[in-house]
Amino acid sequence: MTSTTPFVLDPTAQDALFRTARTARVWDDAPVSDEHLESVYDLCRWGPTALNTSPLRLLRVTSTQARERLASHLAEGNRERTLTAPLTLVVAADTDFHAHMDRLVPHWPGAAEHFTDEDVRAAMARDNAFLQAGYLIVALRASGLEVGPMGIADPAGLDADLLAGTSWRSLLVVNAGWPAADNGAHPRAPRLEPNEVIRAA
Repeated sequence: MTSTTPFVLDPTAQDALFRTARTARVWDDAPVSDEHLESVYDLCRWGPTALNTSPLRLLRVTSTQARERLASHLAEGNRERTLTAPLTLVVAADTDFHAHMDRLVPHWPGAAEHFTDEDVRAAMARDNAFLQAGYLIVALRASGLEVGPMGIADPAGLDADLLAGTSWRSLLVVNAGWPAADNGAHPRAPRLEPNEVIRAA
């Protein structure tokens, strides 16, 4: 039978990942286990990055003290959600991703030697970790969780606090949890049409 859609996912899966998925602000109280998060990462890690650099790093913020420290670096309107979410992740980019390139790029011996410039590494880490953050959000949704990503008001302060002594640089915070009866999402906002964003050259 010839399909009328280009997708390998059925419409229910498409809805769960995109059409009906919303930015949640409230979750069920049920915890998200370490094993669940590991399974989510085990899926999203297969998304492509430039040269397989894989710079995404995740800090799971669990203790009350650490959550309060994290919240102090966020906009005031985002603090309560971060203090109460079952799962809170600081999504970061590892600027020393090249340390793993012998293992990640075995077909290019000595690849790490081409990344001695710190500014080049930082830009590549940021671009590709943001790409992986998109995979992460979709993988979290695919696992049955609702997701609430948010920006960081003071990323430098967060880096000097929770990420001190590491080569990780924070990009955003992702809260997640099991669906609640009312997830606090705003009404669905419109999106641009295909003919507004696709053009040929």
